[in-house]
Amino acid sequence: MKQIPRHQQIIALVQKQGYVSTDELVEKFNVSPQTIRRDLNELADENKIRRYHGGATIPLSSENTSYTTRKSMNYNEKDVIADEVVKHIPDGATLFIDIGTTPEAIARALNKNHKQLRVVTNNINVATILLANPEFKVILAGGEVRNRDGGIVGEATLDFVKQFRLDFGILGISGIDFDGSLLDFDYHEVRVKQAIIENSRSVFLAVDHTKFGRNAMVKLGNISQLNMLFTNQQPPKEILSILNEHAIPLQVVSKEE
Repeated sequence: MKQIPRHQQIIALVQKQGYVSTDELVEKFNVSPQTIRRDLNELADENKIRRYHGGATIPLSSENTSYTTRKSMNYNEKDVIADEVVKHIPDGATLFIDIGTTPEAIARALNKNHKQLRVVTNNINVATILLANPEFKVILAGGEVRNRDGGIVGEATLDFVKQFRLDFGILGISGIDFDGSLLDFDYHEVRVKQAIIENSRSVFLAVDHTKFGRNAMVKLGNISQLNMLFTNQQPPKEILSILNEHAIPLQVVSKEE
């Protein structure tokens, strides 16, 4: 059995049973214990499960993976997705760029060829990526700076974002539930994301495949509010159904492309 389908089945078993043992998984998939332990470690790194000695259980919805880990995860996939996103942003556009490692990849992609952009961001890393480009005007939100990831959040940030009405909102997200809920871990950050959705003419969400079905504590909206979804693998059928129901364009792009 290929690795990705096995990962998806492990996640489904954990969600259904609440706990699965390593021995149970070895027997079910007819693979070695070393293979299952590697699968569980990889899924735990993606916060899809919680790793326990001898098995796995449901992940905590209150804890995100560290920024350093997230930045290194699926790095190439994020760059490929970002290259596709920026094809849909014309020169001269105005845009919000949100907190997150994928929005940072989009900032790097914009830096290559785009001209005359005006960018509002609450992400110090995005501002740092773009500030040396003379073609861009970068407007950095005020507020509390989180030292773990360079995100700027709080009431001042929220008030700042609400001043604008821009062409595009580029969102970062921690998870997309199977009912289409957009999920994140920080309530204050979520309020800023909601303001970006409300104050953007078009909302783009770029996510790698690990975000589908991933758990997080705070709901900020639904994929029905998006104008386009970009990813590197076909979403689960439940999410596809919602996208089709609301006629939301889906762009699936792979490294080979």
